[in-house]
Amino acid sequence: MTAPQGQVPVTVRTFAQRFSATRRGARLARLLAVRQLTDWGLSPGVGGYDAAVLVVAELAANAVLHGRVPGRDFGVRLTYDERVGVLEIEVSDTHEKCPVPKAPTSDDEEGRGLLLVEALADRWGIRERRGPGKTVWARITEAR
Repeated sequence: MTAPQGQVPVTVRTFAQRFSATRRGARLARLLAVRQLTDWGLSPGVGGYDAAVLVVAELAANAVLHGRVPGRDFGVRLTYDERVGVLEIEVSDTHEKCPVPKAPTSDDEEGRGLLLVEALADRWGIRERRGPGKTVWARITEAR
């Protein structure tokens, strides 16, 4: 008879949800991301929590404002590897045009979002997705 094996603890957690491409959908994406990060044991002011919330909010807002295709949703996926303290954020929309960071002037009322993502994330980028559109992703490592 073989001795029972101990269970291997889960170290990679995933959350995925689709949202309507509206301001309400972007707000709900941020609120559910906050809830999920909290459920995973991350806290405001600790590690990469605050950066992650801001990145989700910005990418969701971009999906709604710039990546919106009428009648299509956008998706958010969070993957957290607690063993190494890495959170990956992915926001997918169905618009073909890729976002381009720009250097806004002091009078511009918009155009700073991707600069914010770049400042908060360890890495970020854009990749094609299966089907129409693209995925904008960001990786945040917890400060230990």
